[in-house]
Amino acid sequence: MKRKYKAYLKLNIMSLFFIAVSLISVTLAWFAYSGIINVKTEVDVRAWYIEFDKDGQSISNNVVLSLSEIYPGMETVTESVNVKNLGDSDAEIRYAIKSARILNDTYEVDGVNVVSETLEDSLSHDYPFHVNISLEKDFARAKVGESKINISVSWPLDSGTDEIDSDWGMRAYNFQKAEEQLHEEDNTYNPRNTIKIVINLSADQYTENPNAVDMDFYEGKFIMYDVVANKSCTEISETCLRTHVISRNSKISDTTVSLLPDFLYDYGKTTYDNYSTALSTVTSGWVVPTRTLTANDLLNIVSNDVINSYLVRPNLSNLIIGELKYSNRIQTELNKAIIASGYYTYSIDKYNYLDTNSCYWTSTNYNNDKGFALVNHNQTTGKIYGENKTTNCDVVPVIEALKVNID
Repeated sequence: MKRKYKAYLKLNIMSLFFIAVSLISVTLAWFAYSGIINVKTEVDVRAWYIEFDKDGQSISNNVVLSLSEIYPGMETVTESVNVKNLGDSDAEIRYAIKSARILNDTYEVDGVNVVSETLEDSLSHDYPFHVNISLEKDFARAKVGESKINISVSWPLDSGTDEIDSDWGMRAYNFQKAEEQLHEEDNTYNPRNTIKIVINLSADQYTENPNAVDMDFYEGKFIMYDVVANKSCTEISETCLRTHVISRNSKISDTTVSLLPDFLYDYGKTTYDNYSTALSTVTSGWVVPTRTLTANDLLNIVSNDVINSYLVRPNLSNLIIGELKYSNRIQTELNKAIIASGYYTYSIDKYNYLDTNSCYWTSTNYNNDKGFALVNHNQTTGKIYGENKTTNCDVVPVIEALKVNID
């Protein structure tokens, strides 16, 4: 009996030990997730509630884009998903392609053989049809923060690649016919759509680290900056200028931020060949470091709109610019415009700080006779285009401000 009693005692002690360890582990995990504001008897338990919303309906964090048919001249298909942060903690928003099937070609993202970023770039630029994805903001503040992921699928009617259009158009047609035939032979068979792409949306609790998005310096943010005092300011003057952030995806580790002064200031006009000289005259006496505005700056901004920003080319269909963040894609895109004597358009409503009825030079060369400039195209769109180098356009510097100097 004593031996049995000891055995039971050992079992009970071991059971209690494992239960205690389990409870400690769960408690530690909960505290790690919730966070403790300070070491007191009161513990701050934070609610975590991220909502993914499409057309007013809540959806899962996997967005499935599936099209039954694609063809040259198809109407652009667009999808948008709102991300709402209703919780108590800031969130960092990300997306990644999980898989893609184009006709019979299947790509499963594994991070080694197939990487989300390279697959996204390929879907945007390597086919006659174009699948473009963008995130309006890569963070959402607690309780009130929102972001949106936008997706567009387009196939211009006349893209200048007739042979490729015909080849892929025939492939898509044959694929659809083959799927229909399989269904006729077996009515339990569910025909596959021409394109199916699965995109994963994630919202992680925001933590400050060098690679985290800097929520204080998002693209388009309004900042007043004194170019002589070299710090932020509160009252407009000759040196306290209205500016907007033009840095895309600024990180905590970035010590500087690029600011574009409003076009309402009169910096003077000049020809393209005298652009650098005119700009140095404008910034004479400024303490803050400055540089020239480039076409890359502008494309890096407007390309994030994968629904309303286009490359326009004579006698060809308009082409959605698409995301340009991978590798040297921006330079490839600029060359595409130059070769076709084209220009870019963007929504003034979306990028209101690029609203100007006067032409403004960039320092980027278009060709021997022209330089890249920007101006309003009409009442709703602006354009980035090649302007004759002898034209007198305005100049504007880009301010490279230290973040620590901005309140």
